[in-house]
Amino acid sequence: MTQKCRMTWVLLLGHLWISPVWGSSQGGTIDKILRNCLLDDGRRIFFVADTFNGFVIAQNFWNQTGGGAANNESCIVFLEKNATVTKMSHKVWPRMETKGSSYLLYLSEWHIEKKFNVSVLHGRQCNSTTTPDLDGSKCVFSHTVQAFSSIEPCQVRCMNTMTICKDSDYNETICNNIDPGINVEYVVNVTATREHCYNCDQPVKKPGTTYTLNASVPTDGGRLDTRAVVRAVEEFTRWAASCSESSAAFNGGEGVAGVMVKKTDPADVTDVSFAYMSPGDSVSIVSNSYLPTFSRSVTVPREAFDQALASNVSEPYVAMFRLLNMAQDERNSTVLGDEVLAVEMGAEITNLTQQINIHFRNMTYTGTPSCHSWNGEGSRPNWTSHGCRTVFNGTNVSCECTHLTFFAILMSQIAVNETISSSDLKNLTIITQAGCGLSMFFLSIVLFMHFLLRRTKATDTSRILVHLVLAMLLLNLTFLTNNFVAELKSAVGCKIMAVLMHYFMLATFMWFAAQAFHLRLQMNRGPDVRIRHYMAKVSLTCWLIPSVVGIVLLSLGKYGELVIYTDDPADNVAMCWITDGNAQYIVNIGYYALVFIFTFASFIFILSWLYCLKRIKADATQVNKSGSSIVTVMGLCCLLGLTWGFAFFAYGVLRIPSYYIFTVLNSFQGFFLFIYYYTTSHPRETNSGTSGSTSLEGTSRITTIPVDLFNPYDNVPEKKMSSLKTSQE
Repeated sequence: MTQKCRMTWVLLLGHLWISPVWGSSQGGTIDKILRNCLLDDGRRIFFVADTFNGFVIAQNFWNQTGGGAANNESCIVFLEKNATVTKMSHKVWPRMETKGSSYLLYLSEWHIEKKFNVSVLHGRQCNSTTTPDLDGSKCVFSHTVQAFSSIEPCQVRCMNTMTICKDSDYNETICNNIDPGINVEYVVNVTATREHCYNCDQPVKKPGTTYTLNASVPTDGGRLDTRAVVRAVEEFTRWAASCSESSAAFNGGEGVAGVMVKKTDPADVTDVSFAYMSPGDSVSIVSNSYLPTFSRSVTVPREAFDQALASNVSEPYVAMFRLLNMAQDERNSTVLGDEVLAVEMGAEITNLTQQINIHFRNMTYTGTPSCHSWNGEGSRPNWTSHGCRTVFNGTNVSCECTHLTFFAILMSQIAVNETISSSDLKNLTIITQAGCGLSMFFLSIVLFMHFLLRRTKATDTSRILVHLVLAMLLLNLTFLTNNFVAELKSAVGCKIMAVLMHYFMLATFMWFAAQAFHLRLQMNRGPDVRIRHYMAKVSLTCWLIPSVVGIVLLSLGKYGELVIYTDDPADNVAMCWITDGNAQYIVNIGYYALVFIFTFASFIFILSWLYCLKRIKADATQVNKSGSSIVTVMGLCCLLGLTWGFAFFAYGVLRIPSYYIFTVLNSFQGFFLFIYYYTTSHPRETNSGTSGSTSLEGTSRITTIPVDLFNPYDNVPEKKMSSLKTSQE
C-alpha cells in the first residue's frame, strides 16, 4: 500500500478489514480495538517498522508458541516510518521515526503505565528465528541482529516500557528536534547499544490560557472575604467544565490564583501535580519527578478522576486554587504561610484510597503543624482535621487527605519537641480513664452519704467538702466524655465541651482554695465560724469567678478542637480544649499558681502548728490522738490541690515523669476524698478528762495549747477547740 493512501489494515483471525484512519467514527473504533489488543495479558506484543499503520491479532504468528501465552496470540502493530500526518490517538498508537541510522520509538504515558513487554522489529525478512520468546521476566533491553539482507538487516529489540522509561530524564535537545506536530511524551532509541529513553513531556508547564474574574475578590480588613472566595471558586469551576482548553490559569485579583487541567481522553488520565516556589510565584503544572524542586506542591491522584467520571463528568478536570490572607476562623488560628489551598473537580470526591498529597518544603515555622480542611460553608472557615493526616519532618510538612475541599496547615503553639510518644500517651490514657472512673464512683458515694445517709445538720466544713466533691465529679465526667465529643467533629459541640471542662477545672481550683481558707479560719476562730452569709459568699465566689473566665475566653474564640501530637501522627488524639497556647499558660497556669501559693502556704502553716503540738508532753492517750489528728489534717492538706503542682515541673527531662506522677495522683483524688470524708464524718469517742490543755512552763511565759484536735466534720456543737492563750508570768 502506498503512503499516499495511508489506510489501516485490521486483520482479525484471518479476516481483512480496511477503513480510513481518520474517519470520525471508525478512527475511534479502531483505537478502541487496538487498546484491547494491547491490554490482553495473554498476548505477545510486536511493534514493526513498516510503510503503513495497522495491527493484526493472530494465532501462532511467527511460530510464537509457549512462553506463558494461554492462547498463543500476538498483537502485531505496524508503524509507518516518518509519517508526517496522523489523526490516530497518540495515547494508544506508538510512532516510529528514523534519524540517520537510528530508529526512534515514540510512546505515551499510557504505554509506560501499562508496563508492556514489547519486541520492536525493523529491517527486512524478519522471521521466527529472529523473534525471541517474550517471557516478561526475561524481556530486558536485549538486541538481536540477523543479516538476511545486506541493505537493511532485521533487528529486534526486546524491552519493558516501564523498566526502561520510569526514571527517564527530560532532554531538551532531543525533544526540541521532534516535529512540533507530533505529540510525544517518551522517546526510545531502539538501535542504541544501551538503554536510551527520554522523557519529552515537559516537566514544568505553564497553563495555555488565562481566565480573569470579572470583579476581584473583595477583602475585609486586609483579608479575603470568605463567601466571595467560595463564589469565585464556583465560577471558575463552571467555566472549566465548559471550556475546550487542556489547561488554564485563573486570576481572581490580589491573593487569588488558580490553575486548571482538563483530561479529554480517558486513556490520558494520570496523576496531576501543581507546584510553585513562593506565594508570589505563578502556579505551574509539574511532573512528579520535578516536585521536590518546588517548595509547595499539590498532587491529585488518578482515583479522583475515576470518581469524577463515575459522577457523570464527561471530561474530567481538576482545578487548584491558592488563596493568600484569607479570613481567619473564630479562633484566629495561625495558618502556615497564610496560604489556603483548594482543589475542585466539579464532583464530590471522598474516601480516596490514593490520598491527595500537599507538600510544603523548606518552611520556617514555630509550633506544631496540623493539616485541616473546610467544606466551604459559613461566613468564616470552620477547620477540622478529619480526613487529613499530617506528616512533618524538620522543615517539611505534608498533608495526606482523602477528599477534595479547602485545605490549610494550622499551627499549634505547642512546640514540636513537646510531642509525646504514642506509647506514653496510651499508658497515660489508660491510667487516667481507670483512675477517673474509680474517682467518679467514690465521689458519687460521698454525695450519696452526704445527702441521703447524713442524720445531723451539716457543718460549713462538710458543705465546702461536698462542693469540692461535686466540682471534681463533673470535671472527671467532662474529661472522660471529651474525646468522644471531639470525634463527632462538631465545632459547636466541641466548644461547649471545652467550656464545661475548663469551667469545672477552674471551679475545682477555687474550692481547693476555699478548703484552705476555711481551715485557716477555723484555726484562728475555732470550728464555729460566725460570718454572716458565710457559705453563700464562699459558694458565689467559687462558682462565679470561673464562669467569668470561661465567658471571656469563649467570646475571644479560644475554645475548640486541640490535637495532642505524638511521635506517630497516626496516634494523634483530638480533644476539646483551649486552642490558644498563650491563653492556656496565662489562664490555667497563672490561675492555678495563685491557688497553689495560697494552699501551699496554708499547708505549711498547719503542718508547723501540728509539729508544735507534737512536742508538747502529754499522756500516751493524748499523744496518740494528736498523731491521728495530724494524719487527718495532713491528708486534707494533700487534697488541697497540691498534686496539681507537678504541672510546674513538666519541662525538659522531668516532663514525662511529671506527667505520670500528675496523672496517677489526680486520677485517684476522688478515692482519697472519699476515705477522708468517711473517716472524719464518724467522730471517735474520747475518754473523760482527756480533753483539756497542757501547760508548757518557760522562763518568761506559759503557753496553753489544746492537745485534742477538734474534728472539723464532727456535728457535736459542744466540742470546740480551745484558743491559744499566752500569759506573762
